[in-house]
Amino acid sequence: MTSYLPPLQEIKFTLEELVGFARITSLPGFEEATSELADSVLEEAGHIAEGVLAPLNRVGDAQGARLEGGAVRTAEGWVGAWTALVEGGWNGLPFEAEWGGMGLPNVLNTAVHEMWQAANMAFTLCPMLTQGAVNAIRLYGSEAMKAAYLPRMVSGEWTGTMNLTEPQAGSDLSAVRSKAVPAGDHYLISGQKIFITYGDHDLAENIVHLVLARLPDAPAGVKGISLFVVPKVMVGPDGSLGAVNDVKCVSLEHKLGIHGSPTAVMSFGDHSGAVGYLVGEANRGLEYMFAMMNHARLAVGLQGLAIAERAYQQALSYARDRVQGRPVGWTAAGPAGIVHHPDVRRLLMTMKCQIEAMRAIHYTAAAEIDIAHAHPDAARRAEATQLVELLTPIAKGWCTEVGQTIASLGVQVHGGMGYIEETGAAQHLRDARITTIYEGTTAIQANDLVNRKILRDKGAGIGRLLAEIRGQAEALAATADPSLKAIGAAVAGAVPSAERVVAWLAEAAARDPRLPAAAAVPTLELMGILVGGHMLARAAAIARARIDQGADHDGFYAAKLVSARFYIGHILPHAAALEQTVLTGTDAVMDLEECQL
Repeated sequence: MTSYLPPLQEIKFTLEELVGFARITSLPGFEEATSELADSVLEEAGHIAEGVLAPLNRVGDAQGARLEGGAVRTAEGWVGAWTALVEGGWNGLPFEAEWGGMGLPNVLNTAVHEMWQAANMAFTLCPMLTQGAVNAIRLYGSEAMKAAYLPRMVSGEWTGTMNLTEPQAGSDLSAVRSKAVPAGDHYLISGQKIFITYGDHDLAENIVHLVLARLPDAPAGVKGISLFVVPKVMVGPDGSLGAVNDVKCVSLEHKLGIHGSPTAVMSFGDHSGAVGYLVGEANRGLEYMFAMMNHARLAVGLQGLAIAERAYQQALSYARDRVQGRPVGWTAAGPAGIVHHPDVRRLLMTMKCQIEAMRAIHYTAAAEIDIAHAHPDAARRAEATQLVELLTPIAKGWCTEVGQTIASLGVQVHGGMGYIEETGAAQHLRDARITTIYEGTTAIQANDLVNRKILRDKGAGIGRLLAEIRGQAEALAATADPSLKAIGAAVAGAVPSAERVVAWLAEAAARDPRLPAAAAVPTLELMGILVGGHMLARAAAIARARIDQGADHDGFYAAKLVSARFYIGHILPHAAALEQTVLTGTDAVMDLEECQL
């Protein structure tokens, strides 16, 4: 089973009831984004996911992208799918009307992209990166640059890329060597970039590359990097396309997964030099690129959720159909699917509850971005910005690690059939593997959380989040409802583990700066588990209220209570173990000499 059904009921619950879509639509600029409009957008985006993108997922995996005669060709059907997105104006959903966008909230765009990433992750990398490139130009480009590029990038007629990595400069961007030489009103760019997603393709008539490079007099290190717009095809003053720029794809990577997405080695300036235009001020390129990188980090975290949802749907369908043995305790006549075996049920519940937690984290972060940009109160904007900064490494790091685990569990539910490519379960596992690596590995996200988000302000920001989690959990623990009481008590009981880790990080950093780095990933995992528990506890409280109102006609809300109960029994206890890993196990990480490893 390789089909995909958009989980619209889950998405709408998270968007409307858990996150509170109404509080977003009340913000200046979003008044027309009614719940009814959001429903229509989600329904239509779901049709595209199910009917257009999902059928091409296997095609892209089997055919891959090809480099033929110096040009990249995508898999069969992909050009038509991209045309459908452009004709529908979908790429412009979160952007201002002045550039041809719909002007809708970022959180709604996140819900749309969840479905598209689940339907076809390799395909949806292209609109995801294009939206990131649009953000960078919107924020830092000149008015002339915006006028030249944004309308067609917002529409999707042109796509965008992010060119950071070089053979000698992976996550260490201080080692970037690409050059930018002034030449009148532009610059001549030369150098090679690797791992460039959709660096070349046949979906759009132009590709707008955002490229990091150094000016001749630039200082060393990251402070000497500038950002340039380098179009594949030159753009005239009236927006018309001219000559092909000195940019080419010299090869495509052969990858473990996401075969349909062309990952290019790009060469700039092999002949006269690639024409590029400076974005913003010189030597501030890395700062500007972070606008695109932070967008990409949340978007890749969303891929962790999306691929987990796709793997779960396939595993659940298989478990319902597959008959193997008689389940323990099964008393009904006739055969029973393996979904009735207790351990298969455990696997499926492990997948389901964490998917719900990840979705809540991502939609919450997306809504806080809307608040940070549009709320009239400066203090509320600052508060939202801080929460987004805390949630971004969790959303990217924890959710991709969990997504990879869930894809693996999907294979396990299939048994031996999961190891066979024809079932499709293996593709999800292969596709998921990259999510913990690109746009910053899990360790990079963890070090960002520990050093920039916890230690930099001496734990003040994370302290406020933990206090909020504790307060909400203790309120639930004080209720009369047995399920809410147990859920609240469990979440409140996990908060001290996080608090002790935060205190230990501050103490350890003073002793040896290597210790927080060695403890960073366990810290990230602990925080992800705790925040996920917090989200499910909130969902359980909402569900209990809806049940009491008589609104649970299909058992949907009752299932929310079960998901939270399963989470506190099977997932949340790992927080205490991770605390011990940090507090008692970190010193051993660096104790062996390199030659003894």
